[in-house]
Amino acid sequence: MCSYHRTVRVLVQVLWAHLLCGWAFGSELTFELPDNAKQCFYEDITIGTKCTLEFQVVTGGHYDVDCRLEDADGTVLYKEMKKQYDSFTFTAAKNGTYKFCFSNEFSTFTHKTVYFDFQVGEDPPLFPNENRVTALTQMESACVSIHEALKSVIDYQTHFRLREAQGRSRAEDLNTRVAFWSIGEAFILLVVSVSQVVLLRSFFSDRKTTTTRVGS
Repeated sequence: MCSYHRTVRVLVQVLWAHLLCGWAFGSELTFELPDNAKQCFYEDITIGTKCTLEFQVVTGGHYDVDCRLEDADGTVLYKEMKKQYDSFTFTAAKNGTYKFCFSNEFSTFTHKTVYFDFQVGEDPPLFPNENRVTALTQMESACVSIHEALKSVIDYQTHFRLREAQGRSRAEDLNTRVAFWSIGEAFILLVVSVSQVVLLRSFFSDRKTTTTRVGS
């Protein structure tokens, strides 16, 4: 029984460590990007830190956006135009505030919904002695495996949610187009029907003729 409670306590610690690591070392956000607009974000990074920027356009237009990443001195590290999704990994070469921007300035009337995940650094070891020379215990190895599995599950869930949101947006857009097209067809059918009725009635209507006698 004591072993069971110890296992549960360790698993809870693993969950908290996973949540805290995701909070402290990552920036994840979904935001609205209006037409003719540009949105920038900033992150303080120390030299030698490995970073990963991943983004995806969830809704809007052709599902594309401009992305630009600059270091502390304004040097462009990454620049892509009209990308639907992409991932970029780099190692900071200097200390300072790094800036990454998303631009929808090329769109005149369509706003976008953009998701990005900016990971700074790597997760710290789950246990303080995880990097020691000696092997981990069976319990510690199981906790590390669960920790890695939980991270993979969260990544898969995030991507599935993005795909579901994108699919829903496409379906709603298609539904709107079908509805307007159906209304247009119904209106055209009504006009054609009324025109045919009026035309047929003109064929069978009685025409009064008048006769005039000349020289009577």
